[in-house]
Amino acid sequence: MSLLPLHGRARVLGDDVNTDYIISSRRKKETIDPLQLRRYLLEDAVPGFADTVRCGDVLVAGHNFGCGSAMEVAVTVVLGAGIRAVVAKSFSRTYLRNAMNNGLCAVTADTSGIAEGTPLLLRRDEAGALLLDVAEDTTLPCDPIAPFMLEMLNAGGLIPYLRARGDFSP
Repeated sequence: MSLLPLHGRARVLGDDVNTDYIISSRRKKETIDPLQLRRYLLEDAVPGFADTVRCGDVLVAGHNFGCGSAMEVAVTVVLGAGIRAVVAKSFSRTYLRNAMNNGLCAVTADTSGIAEGTPLLLRRDEAGALLLDVAEDTTLPCDPIAPFMLEMLNAGGLIPYLRARGDFSP
Protein backbone atom coordinates (compact mmCIF):
# COMPACT_ATOMS: atom_id res chain seq x y z
CA MET A 1 0.00 0.00 0.00
CA SER A 2 1.37 3.42 -0.88
CA LEU A 3 1.16 6.35 1.52
CA LEU A 4 1.16 8.84 -1.36
CA PRO A 5 -0.88 10.49 -2.68
CA LEU A 6 -2.29 11.63 0.65
CA HIS A 7 -5.37 13.88 0.81
CA GLY A 8 -6.31 15.76 3.95
CA ARG A 9 -7.57 18.88 5.64
CA ALA A 10 -5.02 21.29 7.13
CA ARG A 11 -5.04 21.62 10.91
CA VAL A 12 -2.76 24.59 11.48
CA LEU A 13 -0.51 25.02 14.51
CA GLY A 14 2.30 27.46 15.21
CA ASP A 15 6.01 27.29 15.97
CA ASP A 16 7.66 25.29 18.76
CA VAL A 17 4.86 22.78 19.30
CA ASN A 18 6.57 20.60 21.88
CA THR A 19 5.86 16.99 22.72
CA ASP A 20 4.13 17.93 25.98
CA TYR A 21 1.71 20.08 23.97
CA ILE A 22 1.08 17.19 21.59
CA ILE A 23 0.28 14.89 24.51
CA SER A 24 0.74 15.92 28.10
CA SER A 25 3.27 13.74 29.91
CA ARG A 26 0.75 13.33 32.75
CA ARG A 27 -1.50 11.36 30.37
CA LYS A 28 1.04 8.61 29.72
CA LYS A 29 0.83 7.68 33.42
CA GLU A 30 -2.68 6.41 32.66
CA THR A 31 -1.86 4.53 29.44
CA ILE A 32 0.33 4.68 26.36
CA ASP A 33 -2.38 3.26 24.11
CA PRO A 34 -2.71 5.80 21.27
CA LEU A 35 -6.36 4.91 20.71
CA GLN A 36 -7.10 5.92 24.30
CA LEU A 37 -4.80 8.94 24.32
CA ARG A 38 -6.11 10.46 21.08
CA ARG A 39 -8.88 12.21 23.01
CA TYR A 40 -6.16 14.29 24.71
CA LEU A 41 -4.29 15.31 21.55
CA LEU A 42 -3.07 18.91 21.94
CA GLU A 43 -5.41 19.43 24.91
CA ASP A 44 -3.18 21.98 26.66
CA ALA A 45 -2.22 23.91 23.51
CA VAL A 46 -5.59 23.89 21.71
CA PRO A 47 -8.41 22.90 24.10
CA GLY A 48 -11.04 20.81 22.33
CA PHE A 49 -8.76 20.06 19.36
CA ALA A 50 -9.13 16.27 19.65
CA ASP A 51 -12.92 16.54 19.33
CA THR A 52 -12.55 18.25 15.94
CA VAL A 53 -10.01 15.90 14.35
CA ARG A 54 -11.17 13.84 11.39
CA CYS A 55 -9.37 10.79 10.08
CA GLY A 56 -7.04 11.99 7.32
CA ASP A 57 -6.40 15.47 8.73
CA VAL A 58 -2.87 16.79 8.22
CA LEU A 59 -1.09 18.72 10.96
CA VAL A 60 0.54 21.86 9.54
CA ALA A 61 3.05 23.67 11.72
CA GLY A 62 5.82 26.22 11.74
CA HIS A 63 9.37 25.80 12.97
CA ASN A 64 10.63 23.20 15.46
CA PHE A 65 7.64 20.86 15.55
CA GLY A 66 8.01 18.13 18.17
CA CYS A 67 10.68 19.85 20.27
CA GLY A 68 10.99 18.86 23.92
CA SER A 69 11.23 15.35 25.25
CA ALA A 70 11.81 12.27 23.14
CA MET A 71 8.64 10.45 24.18
CA GLU A 72 7.51 8.25 21.33
CA VAL A 73 3.89 8.51 22.40
CA ALA A 74 3.88 12.09 21.00
CA VAL A 75 4.03 10.42 17.57
CA THR A 76 1.78 7.43 18.21
CA VAL A 77 -1.03 9.61 19.59
CA VAL A 78 -1.05 11.59 16.32
CA LEU A 79 -1.37 8.32 14.40
CA GLY A 80 -4.01 7.10 16.85
CA ALA A 81 -6.08 10.19 16.00
CA GLY A 82 -6.09 9.17 12.32
CA ILE A 83 -3.51 11.73 11.21
CA ARG A 84 -1.01 10.23 8.73
CA ALA A 85 1.15 13.29 8.02
CA VAL A 86 2.64 16.40 9.58
CA VAL A 87 3.94 19.18 7.34
CA ALA A 88 6.13 21.74 9.08
CA LYS A 89 8.85 24.29 8.36
CA SER A 90 11.17 22.21 10.55
CA PHE A 91 11.12 19.33 13.03
CA SER A 92 13.15 18.44 16.08
CA ARG A 93 15.52 15.65 15.10
CA THR A 94 14.12 13.26 17.69
CA TYR A 95 10.51 13.81 16.67
CA LEU A 96 11.39 13.40 12.99
CA ARG A 97 13.13 10.08 13.69
CA ASN A 98 10.30 8.82 15.92
CA ALA A 99 7.76 9.84 13.27
CA MET A 100 9.47 7.93 10.48
CA ASN A 101 10.09 4.89 12.68
CA ASN A 102 6.38 4.75 13.54
CA GLY A 103 5.02 5.38 10.05
CA LEU A 104 3.99 9.04 10.48
CA CYS A 105 4.93 10.99 7.36
CA ALA A 106 6.88 14.10 8.43
CA VAL A 107 7.36 16.53 5.56
CA THR A 108 9.34 19.75 5.58
CA ALA A 109 7.95 22.63 3.49
CA ASP A 110 7.19 26.34 3.76
CA THR A 111 3.81 26.24 5.47
CA SER A 112 3.46 30.04 5.82
CA GLY A 113 0.41 30.51 3.60
CA ILE A 114 -1.62 27.47 4.61
CA ALA A 115 -4.89 28.28 6.38
CA GLU A 116 -6.91 26.13 8.78
CA GLY A 117 -9.20 23.72 6.92
CA THR A 118 -7.51 24.10 3.54
CA PRO A 119 -7.66 20.93 1.42
CA LEU A 120 -4.17 19.46 0.92
CA LEU A 121 -2.72 16.86 -1.39
CA LEU A 122 0.74 15.47 -0.69
CA ARG A 123 2.06 13.73 -3.79
CA ARG A 124 5.09 12.93 -5.91
CA ASP A 125 5.50 14.30 -9.42
CA GLU A 126 6.64 12.31 -12.46
CA ALA A 127 10.29 12.81 -11.49
CA GLY A 128 9.64 11.66 -7.91
CA ALA A 129 9.80 15.09 -6.25
CA LEU A 130 7.58 15.54 -3.22
CA LEU A 131 4.94 18.26 -3.67
CA LEU A 132 2.15 19.72 -1.55
CA ASP A 133 -0.91 21.00 -3.41
CA VAL A 134 -2.66 23.63 -1.30
CA ALA A 135 -6.30 23.95 -2.28
CA GLU A 136 -6.41 23.96 -6.09
CA ASP A 137 -4.21 26.93 -6.87
CA THR A 138 -0.83 26.50 -5.15
CA THR A 139 1.84 23.82 -5.29
CA LEU A 140 4.66 23.91 -2.75
CA PRO A 141 7.92 22.02 -3.11
CA CYS A 142 8.81 19.84 -0.14
CA ASP A 143 12.18 18.67 1.07
CA PRO A 144 12.91 15.24 -0.38
CA ILE A 145 12.45 12.07 1.61
CA ALA A 146 14.97 9.35 0.83
CA PRO A 147 13.52 6.42 -1.16
CA PHE A 148 14.36 4.05 1.70
CA MET A 149 12.40 6.24 4.12
CA LEU A 150 9.40 6.29 1.77
CA GLU A 151 9.54 2.48 1.62
CA MET A 152 9.62 2.38 5.41
CA LEU A 153 6.65 4.78 5.64
CA ASN A 154 4.72 2.70 3.09
CA ALA A 155 5.37 -0.38 5.22
CA GLY A 156 3.94 1.39 8.27
CA GLY A 157 7.23 2.18 10.00
CA LEU A 158 10.49 0.54 10.96
CA ILE A 159 9.17 -2.63 12.64
CA PRO A 160 6.74 -3.57 9.82
CA TYR A 161 9.47 -2.75 7.30
CA LEU A 162 11.95 -5.09 9.01
CA ARG A 163 9.33 -7.80 9.44
CA ALA A 164 8.61 -7.73 5.72
CA ARG A 165 12.23 -7.45 4.53
CA GLY A 166 14.26 -9.05 7.27
CA ASP A 167 16.97 -6.35 7.24
CA PHE A 168 18.07 -3.07 5.68
CA SER A 169 19.85 -4.53 2.66
CA PRO A 170 18.57 -3.46 -0.80
